[in-house]
Amino acid sequence: MEISTSAIKKLRAESGAGVMDCRNALQQTNGDLVKALEFLKEQGYAKAQKKATRTASQGLVAAYIHTGGRIGAIVEINCETDFVARTDEFKALAHDLAMQVAACSPQFTTEKEIPAGAEVEPRSACLLLQPFIKIPEKTVQDIITEAIARTGENIRVSRFARFGLGE
Repeated sequence: MEISTSAIKKLRAESGAGVMDCRNALQQTNGDLVKALEFLKEQGYAKAQKKATRTASQGLVAAYIHTGGRIGAIVEINCETDFVARTDEFKALAHDLAMQVAACSPQFTTEKEIPAGAEVEPRSACLLLQPFIKIPEKTVQDIITEAIARTGENIRVSRFARFGLGE
């Protein structure tokens, strides 16, 4: 099946995937844009799972101070290379995660960090399980997984802190 350049461009704009990945997804789904987007999403999760064990020792620290200066957050986010850490996409992800921490006050990064017997709701207490503030239909983990698929590197949140005036 012949795939048009405009279809590839449209899928690439929606998914952030590479040109060849978009072309292959459209071929696999007979040109169906919705199915191709779902196909790319599944491929992204598969790629992310393969990369999860790789060492992520580079990265950056991002801070967010809410308007008025009464709430702030700082996040350490890691990737595999300093090349990816310097990209605008990675910096934007780090900033968004700092904003997420400031807005939603998570206590833990993952569900594994919750102490046994603690009575907390994992969906609100764990950063990676929270609905992403910019796209509530997705979790923070979904946003990170999509970034992993686009960059081709393992990405993880190492630690974070939230500060509130008088808290």
